[in-house]
Amino acid sequence: MAQELLTKDERSLGDLFSELAGETGTLVRQEIALAQVEISKKASSVGANVGSLAVGGAVAYGAFLAIMAGVIMGLAHFIPAWIAALLVGAIVGAAAYFMVSNALAKLRDTELTPTDTVDSIKEDAKWLKRQVS
Repeated sequence: MAQELLTKDERSLGDLFSELAGETGTLVRQEIALAQVEISKKASSVGANVGSLAVGGAVAYGAFLAIMAGVIMGLAHFIPAWIAALLVGAIVGAAAYFMVSNALAKLRDTELTPTDTVDSIKEDAKWLKRQVS
């Protein structure tokens, strides 16, 4: 009966390191899964802002075509047509500039680093150091 089941305190050093290696592997796989989820969320946010940028460009182009034609023809009754064209072009261009710069600012502000995962990995590293020492 000397070969009774070993309690947790009586396990060999090899068994402990084997268990630690197995748990570390599981932990690494979980951290990778967390990073994938976090990066996917951030990528979808970037995709939405890129879509907004494209829509802003399309709206600006549509505005350019419709407003330019109608307003230039209307203004041409009061001022020379070329001045009317420049005036309307400047106004529509300013609107397009603000739409595009707003979308670009949102894209610049998007943080792509998976910060939650990085913090979690740092905590895991501290835990692993405590387990080994």
